[in-house]
Amino acid sequence: MPAPFVHELRVRYGECDPQGIVFNANYLLYFDVAFTELWRASVGPWQEMVEKGFDAVVADAKLSFRVPARFDDQLQLRARITRLGTSAITTAIDVVREDELLVAGELRHVCVATDTWRKTELPDWVREGLTRYAVAGQR
Repeated sequence: MPAPFVHELRVRYGECDPQGIVFNANYLLYFDVAFTELWRASVGPWQEMVEKGFDAVVADAKLSFRVPARFDDQLQLRARITRLGTSAITTAIDVVREDELLVAGELRHVCVATDTWRKTELPDWVREGLTRYAVAGQR
């Protein structure tokens, strides 16, 4: 299995709830950051894809909360592509503090044409770029 894409971030005070832990909805923001940075590293800036007539929209999101993150924690967002379908990309994202798994999640993005917003096939150049972080069998 290839090494996952890793993006680090520090929990900001405003991301925490009155109990002093990261508010659950903020993990979706973290997932979006991880996926966008994985995309930038493997395909290029998001806007370049949009300018070519394609976009990727979230179709499904799953999160499994295990241990809370707190203000000022240094987190690693570890992402890997678990499925490259004809028109969809599934990405597993783990939120880790040191070596402790805090949240395990998954996003499924669907590729759409920007002129119609209808589902369309992933362009070859997107597929080729994403294979860098794809698990075996998805390359």
